[in-house]
Amino acid sequence: MDKIEELLTRGVDKIYPSKEELEKVLETKKRLRVYQGFDPTGTQLHIGHMVGLRKLRQWQDLGHHVIFLIGDGTGQAGDPSGKTSTREKFLTREELRKNAADYVKQAGRIVKFKGKNPAEILFNSDWLNKLTLTDILNIAGHFSLQQLSERDLYRERAKKGRTVNLREFLYPLLQAYDSVAMNVDLELGGTDQTFNMLMGRNLVKIMQGRDKFVMTTPLLTDTFGNKIGKTEGNVIALIDKPEDLYTKIMALSDNIIVKGFEYLTDIPMDEVKQIGKDIKGGKNPISYKKILAFEIVKQLNSHESAHKAQENFEKTVQNKEQSLEILVVSSKSGSKLSEIAIKEGLVASNSEWKRLIDQGGIKKNNEQLKNTAEVLSDETILQRGRKIIRIKPK
Repeated sequence: MDKIEELLTRGVDKIYPSKEELEKVLETKKRLRVYQGFDPTGTQLHIGHMVGLRKLRQWQDLGHHVIFLIGDGTGQAGDPSGKTSTREKFLTREELRKNAADYVKQAGRIVKFKGKNPAEILFNSDWLNKLTLTDILNIAGHFSLQQLSERDLYRERAKKGRTVNLREFLYPLLQAYDSVAMNVDLELGGTDQTFNMLMGRNLVKIMQGRDKFVMTTPLLTDTFGNKIGKTEGNVIALIDKPEDLYTKIMALSDNIIVKGFEYLTDIPMDEVKQIGKDIKGGKNPISYKKILAFEIVKQLNSHESAHKAQENFEKTVQNKEQSLEILVVSSKSGSKLSEIAIKEGLVASNSEWKRLIDQGGIKKNNEQLKNTAEVLSDETILQRGRKIIRIKPK
């Protein structure tokens, strides 16, 4: 019962229709079909994905049938979740399958694909690409324009005068059909997927006359509430070298510590709550962040790798660098990054800006900046050594 309680509460935002209803089903010892989908629009899974992967592993350890779904079908439509504008490019099935080549290997650091009760691997293009025009029209016929238009994301784009591509608009219908095609009992996903997952819940009721549970997990976010992931340009990949993984976690804001312990580790929740109290009480958070970094590196690699990564950090970073100097500013969207950098003292002149970029001395969102003429579009982090400027567009 303790394991079930942790399954239903730790790292869980909400359960539809309710935690109590799902608990009743679990008490019957019924083996549920549980899935989470991952659209391979990039080649790497990151620590933001760990929240869901760890939850899948919990379901797996309790004996349930877990499906790791690769969205090479839905990925062709392009999930608009979390995106403020339409994608510049939509990927083909071939490109998506190529991206997903190492997904199972990466996810296998957390989810079991071999041994007792292995996770099943499915590709949703296997059924979505076979749908006929009649099939698609029948699926679409179960929804209304009003239902789809209710999505907050679409309304926000409309307010800002930004396009909602019809291809993206239909994405929730394709994801909804996955639940029907796989005959699942529960779908797992981040809170940014709530709308899509509830569409699936509705379609299962209509087409199969049964209930489907939805479990949402909270997003791993930074100080400003931005999701840690590919779209936001702050990726910490599961396959990063242990030393890099440790250092990147240490560079995250302190407000991620308690959430990180809850979502990404097995440290008991009473200890996690005490850590939160200690930090609020003024205790230096760096010691706890080092524990968090160690636990994540250990989980994704090994105990020995975590020790070496920590030693490397203490020798090369902690003992040699002073605290990072972080400045938060706002600037007009479309402004040249070079002008902002000069104004805020990151560089002294345009020539220094160009020289440092040529030398690889300026980072944008944790990656080396190469374009000297780049302009501000979304929230951006510029870094030169210990100096960091976080720029929010007006």
